[in-house]
Amino acid sequence: MRETIDRASRNGVGASGLKVSFEFFPPKTEAMEQTLWTSIERLAPLAPDFVSVTYGAGGSTRERTHATVSRILAETALKPAAHLTCVGASKAEIDAVVDGYAETGVRHIVGLRGDPVEGIGAVYRPHPEGYAQASDLVTAIRSRHPEIEVSVSAYAERHPESRDWQTEIDNLKRKVDAGATRAITQFFFDNDLYSAFLDRVAAAGIAIPIVPGIVPVINFTQTAKFAEKAGASIPPWFAARFEGLDDDASTRQLVAAAVCAEQVLDLVDRGVNEFHFYTMNRADLVYAICHLLGMRPAKAETEARSVGENVA
Repeated sequence: MRETIDRASRNGVGASGLKVSFEFFPPKTEAMEQTLWTSIERLAPLAPDFVSVTYGAGGSTRERTHATVSRILAETALKPAAHLTCVGASKAEIDAVVDGYAETGVRHIVGLRGDPVEGIGAVYRPHPEGYAQASDLVTAIRSRHPEIEVSVSAYAERHPESRDWQTEIDNLKRKVDAGATRAITQFFFDNDLYSAFLDRVAAAGIAIPIVPGIVPVINFTQTAKFAEKAGASIPPWFAARFEGLDDDASTRQLVAAAVCAEQVLDLVDRGVNEFHFYTMNRADLVYAICHLLGMRPAKAETEARSVGENVA
């Protein structure tokens, strides 16, 4: 790993060579809100390309998502990307949300079909007066507000509902043709699967960035359960890293940072220069991994340059 870090530094990889973005979810309670904003304040100095805020199934967090995005715009220099789904809302309702974001100053939306209201694994049924798929949503956003950038989802291991790879790639291509400018993958732990996915995407003539979604494993048991529902595999070697640590939180956190850093640094070796971190509203692990990537807070970099100039 050290060799990879040194190589990254020599190649200028770090604050000036990599792009990172962070995903947060809107808080439900006052305590959760405090945790969220502590995390935002911790990660903001790393100057992420953008920060995204998720949107609950069926629009269940619509107001809280909007409130969080609005506060990010008002109180920070960060560029927020608001998640938006097709589930449980008519076209008119979704259009009103998009218009509201545009008026607020949001210039980036993550457009998703969304999971069924009943949860992952249930049968998806479009709203009778709504947008049926993410590609329809992307078309609507871009036609109403062409100044708004739209990111979409991608799946290195196929969406659970895709019967084959052709279905998966065709769906992504429809979203790109509708105006999507970036795809962010569901999290994965086997980098070979991501590389194989990039080959399929390139063969289909899709040229937008396919940004790897990275999740630091704060709780392995919970992550494993969610991965099973989301169709993300967990390699045996990965599970073995966390074996016996269920009741040892401090060691588990150290292992989680090391494993995630190993994955990200391997992707850097493969030529990847942009990462999207699913923070779970927790900053420490993500911050540590970004540090290993060579990223430093903007203020610290400025002070370091100043010291160097004075010494010279």
